[in-house]
Amino acid sequence: MEIDPLLGDLVLHNPLKATCLFQTVCFLAIKTLSLTEKVDTESQVNVTLNFTHLPPFPEYMLDLSRFPRVYGPMRPVCMEGFVIAMTRVTKYTQGARFLCVNDDCPCSTGFHHIRVHTPGATESATVRNDFTCVICSSQLKEDVKFRVLGDKQLVELIHAKALEALKGNQQSPLRYQSVTVFLRDELCNSMRIGRLYSVLGIPALVHQWPTITWNIEANNIQQSEPKSCCKLPTKFLELLNATASSPWRFSAIAAHCFGLEVAPPGLFNTVKLILLLSLAQTKTNANDTFQYLDLLVVTNDPLILDRLMAHSLRLACHGVRHQASGEMFASLSRDEHGAGAANIHAGSALLATGGICMLGDISCYKKDKLDHIQSVLESHTASVFIPGKKFGEDADQLLSLPVQCSFWAFTDSSQRSGKLDSSALGTVETGPLPLQFSEAFGLVVECRERVGQQAQLAQTLHTLQQAVHPGILNYPLCWEFSTQDYTELVSYARDLQVELLPAAKTLIHGYYMASRRARTQSQGVKISLSSIKLLISLAEAHCKLSLRTKVLEEDAVIAVLLCENAVTLKHGASTLFLPPEPTFPSDVGEADGLHKRDMMLDELHQSILRFTYTYAPGADTYITEE
Repeated sequence: MEIDPLLGDLVLHNPLKATCLFQTVCFLAIKTLSLTEKVDTESQVNVTLNFTHLPPFPEYMLDLSRFPRVYGPMRPVCMEGFVIAMTRVTKYTQGARFLCVNDDCPCSTGFHHIRVHTPGATESATVRNDFTCVICSSQLKEDVKFRVLGDKQLVELIHAKALEALKGNQQSPLRYQSVTVFLRDELCNSMRIGRLYSVLGIPALVHQWPTITWNIEANNIQQSEPKSCCKLPTKFLELLNATASSPWRFSAIAAHCFGLEVAPPGLFNTVKLILLLSLAQTKTNANDTFQYLDLLVVTNDPLILDRLMAHSLRLACHGVRHQASGEMFASLSRDEHGAGAANIHAGSALLATGGICMLGDISCYKKDKLDHIQSVLESHTASVFIPGKKFGEDADQLLSLPVQCSFWAFTDSSQRSGKLDSSALGTVETGPLPLQFSEAFGLVVECRERVGQQAQLAQTLHTLQQAVHPGILNYPLCWEFSTQDYTELVSYARDLQVELLPAAKTLIHGYYMASRRARTQSQGVKISLSSIKLLISLAEAHCKLSLRTKVLEEDAVIAVLLCENAVTLKHGASTLFLPPEPTFPSDVGEADGLHKRDMMLDELHQSILRFTYTYAPGADTYITEE
């Protein structure tokens, strides 16, 4: 556009005509400069125009929620959407040479009739047996030796707002429909299911009798990142300044004041804290490494916990609430665009890539589905079997798709499993779930709320008040935050880059070694290496939620308390004896509740050091006895 506006206008608004112009110029350059002797005709030169970008004007943007399905100019446009399905890579004909059957015709030899693929063209538009010679009108016959094949892949793209309905939010009357994007040659395998992409392509109407489909021929693809909050909400900035004296207070108040639309302050504080930690930690980095924090909650009040998780899911950049009737990982169908290849449709977990997949009450699932979920939790990959005979392949195939999301689930502890009452001290009743399944989740937490009528009355009054006067709170809170404030807090915390300090590393390593030795000696339980990853992930998450970039020893203390509590619920208590609510040993809603909590956490910190000094091999080299 800057060098030659007429040429730029031709490329932008009539790319097919521009391609012919470039083809002519390239042919003249080849012949003039004698670059090769094998090119005799202009039709032998195949030109593809690759667009780097388009002018940033509305005329060149295509909104997938209201794109036109009518005849229009085949010019490049830019669109953004989520990949919800894709096929395997198949072959298509890039170009073919045809010869005239009349031996006296000059077109019976040479390269006079060459057909190449153009955007919107089907396979039959490039290769079929009813083409005629432009000179003598005789029939043309393909010279199969000169057929050139390329790679082709089909992807279904949908507007990003369509996934908002999967969070379980209030559904709007709008309906979103996906559009099929054709990837060819070097663009194949450049997109992944569940990711957000910006696609620069050319709309095309594909005629497949008796239907006409509106598709996009991709020209350039770039992965898009969800918009993040670069500024901290004012109220949380004030809280950060007010709690600067303690590394534990900011996250405690944030958890205490969270989810008040569902539960009153003081109830479910540990669960609220872990939900915020999981939201802050779940992210796919630029180098494609994924950070996650899976959570399994054992509760006797599944209704309130379901509401609390659903409320928290709205804060995730990508959140999907799995429906029992839907597919969790992937399903297959036959491609409807002629090739008949296997089309892989994303399930709930793949749609939640980079975010949260809420499974709900896991005790309602059948054993085969639980086994499948356990396998995915252990490897974070889902296997898809493609029968070759059904989808036109030579052999059966087994695909492994990366599952990059955090899983939230809960189970009803009131559903007794019928196991013998010989459990170790501190273990929790997980209903019909086997121990191996809980092990796969890693982080397990029990809702140990106040027993008796006091907690039930507080929850009942809160639910009734929110039903009559939604959004109005009758609690004397020093800090009040809106859902939008929490959304911006989580988005800001998620993008923080944190560094593990040596003191935090030492505490995590020492506790891990001590826990392995102590539990192996007393209980015969082997602590897996994944516990190290869980401890580091929890410490980093608490650091992010506290809006710091250095993981302190105090962050590692919270990680150790949560991890030790989870191991206790699965295998029983160890010599590191913890209170029922280790991260909230006191009521932070009281006047001096935060000060009491700091003092009790300091005492637990000393208990962790004594435990490490006693059981970890070589701990005396980095932990002083006093």
